[in-house]
Amino acid sequence: QVQLVESGGGLVQAGGSLRLSCAASGRIFSSYAMGWFRQAPGKERDLVAEITSGGKTSYADSVKGRFTISRDIAKNTVYLEMNSLKPEDTAVYYCTATSSTFFPSTNWPLYNYRGQGTQVTVSS
Repeated sequence: QVQLVESGGGLVQAGGSLRLSCAASGRIFSSYAMGWFRQAPGKERDLVAEITSGGKTSYADSVKGRFTISRDIAKNTVYLEMNSLKPEDTAVYYCTATSSTFFPSTNWPLYNYRGQGTQVTVSS
């Protein structure tokens, strides 16, 4: 059974920083691409950042230069470092894993495994 467990969400003021973590169980971690999606109320779920098994990264235009995705193979953990946060970054953030080799894998259905989500709220 593969599990993805997110942590690190919370409330932060605009301009602040948060780091999300996602601990992965099972043998998928080293061979799967990992992604962070987010969904704000009344909006579609969008890919924020992706990192392949080889370390290649992709970001949504709205977060480029502010967010950084990384992975620690030894710890089976993927991170999303979020800086210069804006109120529009407020959303539920989901950790995901995909066996797709298409890059970037921007479609939610491509992701085989998904976490429960963690709330990020940025106050103005």
